[in-house]
Amino acid sequence: MNKTKIAVLVSGGGTNLQALIDAEREGRLGNGRITLVIASKPGVYALERAEKNGIATQVLPRKDYDSIASYSRALTDALIAAETELVVLAGFLTIIDEQVYQAFPNKILNVHPALIPSFCGKGFYGLRVHEAALEKGVKVSGATVHIVTPECDAGPIVLQKAVDVKQDDTPETLQKRIMEEAEWKILPEAVRLFCEGRITVENNKVSIKGEGR
Repeated sequence: MNKTKIAVLVSGGGTNLQALIDAEREGRLGNGRITLVIASKPGVYALERAEKNGIATQVLPRKDYDSIASYSRALTDALIAAETELVVLAGFLTIIDEQVYQAFPNKILNVHPALIPSFCGKGFYGLRVHEAALEKGVKVSGATVHIVTPECDAGPIVLQKAVDVKQDDTPETLQKRIMEEAEWKILPEAVRLFCEGRITVENNKVSIKGEGR
């Protein structure tokens, strides 16, 4: 059986990329295989992670393009040239436009470090998400894997996992716990479900075949 070709888009250290690499090595990506890692800036550690594991890399620096449209076109072309079947955003902090979504409808996954629809949308990324959660005094936060659509963090939800917030949490300790207990678990799981053809989208909602979900 042919493997599903996965491209992972990164902008930084690549901890979620590493979770996917580990999952593939352990047979937890099902029929999926990471065939390309694209970074939006050179020299990021995620590229080193990919190279150490024999995964092809490409750097598309955002600053080399004069508009979101021209950058999105170059990114789309690179993904199509690599025969990509699933795109995963793993800490990819560069804005892209509808060209990418139209080329890969319902085939782009993102992990967000909160339980959408809480603490999401424009401006909510990185530590800002956890700062907002602690400021609000929530008792539970977590992570969400969703299908990417043109509206920020508003695409159909694939998987969510809750994580308890502790009284003495800082944004940094909460971020670390959510990554370890939620993001690194549900992102590979969502990729596996996609690669097994078990995700269907209807009316902006995801249904998953099998496993009583």
